[in-house]
Parts: sequence; structure tokens; C-alpha cells
Amino acid sequence: MAGTPDICPALRYQDAKAAIRQLTEGFGFSEHAVYEGEDGRVVHAELLCGNGMVMLGSKGSGTAFDTLMAGGGPTAVYVRVDDVDAHHDRAVAHGIEIVMPPTDQEYGSRDYTARDAEGNVWSFGTYAPGTAG
Repeated sequence: MAGTPDICPALRYQDAKAAIRQLTEGFGFSEHAVYEGEDGRVVHAELLCGNGMVMLGSKGSGTAFDTLMAGGGPTAVYVRVDDVDAHHDRAVAHGIEIVMPPTDQEYGSRDYTARDAEGNVWSFGTYAPGTAG
């Protein structure tokens, strides 16, 4: 299928519904799919950002992946965006913790770094991996 991302980070959250709200409202992701178990926990969700996707679910859901990731800690994800400053301003307006403000990097990127409510680190910048000479 054209446009389908080949790599999708997968994260686990104690409160996956709150994470979905934070990622969509604060970072501008859009919901592609959200599947809940009988207990209302998010078993699997897919959120889109540009031509990329992140998958997430609730910790303690009992799935095989959840069991495998039980000891996993916070992770870091990099997302390419066109307008770093506007993206940063949106995150700030939604109360997201900024750990590095928009900064011009020596390798030509402009980026910023934030931490979500459960400690995952998100970097947003203009650097496009794989395009360098």
C-alpha cells in the first residue's frame, strides 16, 4: 500500500487515552485507529503524523507485546516537521513540558525536544533522515 510507513515506533502508556489526547491535541497527530478491550483500556492505537505513524497501547493490557514490554522504560522518538516554531508553540499552548526550546543545530536542522506526561522524549525538527549526501 503506497504511503504506508515501514517503521512505526510502538509505545506503552499507563494511561493510553490521556496519551492519545496529548499527542493529538498538543503535537498535532491524528487518530487513524483506536481499539479498546472490554475493560475500556486501549489495546492498540495508531496515530498519524505526516507520512509516519506511531502505535501505542495501555500498559497492563495483557497482550503478548505488553508482557514483553513490561520492564520497558521511556523511549525517544524523532518527528520531522516543516515549521518547528509553530509546532513548539502548539505544544506549549497545551501545557507540554519543553526540555529544549527551538534551537538551530550545527548540522542545519532546527528542532526542539519535549517530554510527554509519562516521560517519553519527543524531538521535532526540520532534519530529514536519509536525505544527506
